[in-house]
Amino acid sequence: MGKKKNKGSSELKIGVRPLYDRVLLKRIEASEQARGGIIIPDTAREKPMEAEVIAAGSGRVGENGESIPLTVAVGDRVLVGTYAGTEVQIAEEGYLVVREDEILARVLGQ
Repeated sequence: MGKKKNKGSSELKIGVRPLYDRVLLKRIEASEQARGGIIIPDTAREKPMEAEVIAAGSGRVGENGESIPLTVAVGDRVLVGTYAGTEVQIAEEGYLVVREDEILARVLGQ
C-alpha cells in the first residue's frame, strides 16, 4: 500500500523541491467563458480550487521520528481551499505551496 516515489520532469525544470510535508501546486485555470456565453474578466474570477502537484517533499516526520510518506505524488490533481497555502513566483510562473493536510481531496479518473 506504499506510494511509489515519483519525480516529475516539471520538478526538475523549475529547480524547486518542497521540504517535509509540503507540496508545490500549479492551479488549473477554469474556462474564461460561462455557460451562457458570458466572458468573465480576470478581476471577477475566483481562484480555482483544482491544482496539479508539481513537486512534493519527502514526507512528514512522526512523533517517533519515523518518516511518513505523502499520499499525493507529482502529476496528481487535487482540490485545495481558495485561500490555502502560500503563493510564490518561480521563473515568472505562479505556484502555491501547501502542507499536505491543506489538500482537501485527490481528483480521481484524470
